[in-house]
Amino acid sequence: MTVDTSSAGDAGVGAGAEQLAIAAAVAAGESVLSRRFGSAITLVAPEDLAGSGPATVVRARVVSSFALPRTLVIKHYRERPESGADPFAQEAVSYQLFTAMAPDERMCPELVAHDGRDRVLVLEDLGRTPTLEDKLYARDSRAAERALLSWARSLGRLHASTADREADFNALLRRLGGPAKSEADGEVGELYQRVPSLIQKRLGIPVPGEVLAQVTAALEQSRAAGFRAFSPVELSPDNNLVTGQGVRFLDFENGCVRSALVDAAHLRLPFASWPDALALPAGMSEAMIAAWRAEVVGVWPAFADDEVLTAHLTSSELLRVWLITGEELGSLNLSRHAAPVSREAAFVTWWRDLAKHAGYVRMTAVSEFAARVAAALAARLGPHADLAFYPAFR
Repeated sequence: MTVDTSSAGDAGVGAGAEQLAIAAAVAAGESVLSRRFGSAITLVAPEDLAGSGPATVVRARVVSSFALPRTLVIKHYRERPESGADPFAQEAVSYQLFTAMAPDERMCPELVAHDGRDRVLVLEDLGRTPTLEDKLYARDSRAAERALLSWARSLGRLHASTADREADFNALLRRLGGPAKSEADGEVGELYQRVPSLIQKRLGIPVPGEVLAQVTAALEQSRAAGFRAFSPVELSPDNNLVTGQGVRFLDFENGCVRSALVDAAHLRLPFASWPDALALPAGMSEAMIAAWRAEVVGVWPAFADDEVLTAHLTSSELLRVWLITGEELGSLNLSRHAAPVSREAAFVTWWRDLAKHAGYVRMTAVSEFAARVAAALAARLGPHADLAFYPAFR
C-alpha cells in the first residue's frame, strides 16, 4: 500500500526552515551582543514574531546580564537584495538615527546593537502591547480615538525631531553601503505618467490639462527641499505599538528622508497604502491634523497659517490619490457585485474627499475632476460604494 505523505512532508520542511531561521537569528543576536558588550551573551526561549517583511523577527530572553533588559527583539536579514535599496541598511540607519536622540524624541524602540556583516539588529522590546490595528478593530471607540490622536502626535514629533537630520541619515547610510532611497525615484514618475490613460480606459474620463498641471506641481512640491524629515514610509496601523508613552513606530526597512507632507497626506487618507484601510468618523482626520500640526509648527512656522497648511495638505492629498490610482486602478473590480467592504469603495471615498478638499482651496479643476471620478466609480459599484467604518466606530 502506498501512502501519500506530500502534505505532511511539505509542512515538515516549512517548519524546519522556520526553526533554522529562528536559530540563525538567535545566533546572530548573541554574536553581535557579545562583541558589543565584551562578554558572552546567551539568548533563550525564542518566540517567532512573524514579521511580514524580509527579516526573521524573534523575541528572546537574555540569560544573566546586568547590562541588558530581560528580553530583546532580534531582526535578522539573511538574504541580500540583488539590486536597489537594502532593507537592512535602511532599517539599521533609521534606528541609529533615533537612538542617537534623547529618549523623549525617540518614536521607536532603541537600537541596542547591530552588525552589517551578520545583517542583524537587536532592539529594545516594547513588550506585548496592542497595535493601532488592534485598537481600530476592537469595540471601544474612545480608545480608538485616543490611539489615532496619539499616532498623529507621534508622527509629528518624529518629523519635528528629524527635520534637520537628512545629512546625518545619508552619512550613516553611506557607511553601511546602502544607496539612498526616496519617493523621488523613477517608480513615482512611472506611476504619475500612467494615471491619465488608466482613468480614460477604465472610466471613460479624460484628464484636463489644468488637472495634470496641478498634479505636476504637487509632485514638484514633494521633491522640494522644504519640510523634509524622516519617514517610516510604511504607515500601516499594524506597524505601530500603542504604549503608555504614546504610539511607537516599527519596521523601518523602507525608511528614508522625504517631504513630511507625503506622510501628512495620510492624515487625510488614513492608512491608504494599507490594503485593509477603512473609514474613520467625521471630524477624526481634522483632529489628527491638529495633533500633528501642534508638534511640527515649532519647526515649520508656516504651518501656523491655516490657509498655507490646507493648501499644502491638499496638494499632497492629490498626489497620494493620484499615485495610488496609478498603482491599483487597473486591477480594481469595478462591479456592482463587489464585496461591501472593499478597496474599490475606499477609492470612491478618497476621490470624494479630494473633491471636497480641493474645493475648499479653490482648486476648481481638480475638485470638478475628482467629483467626476468619484461619481463614475460609485456608479460602477452601486450599493457597495460606501466604505465601512473600522469596527471601533460602527
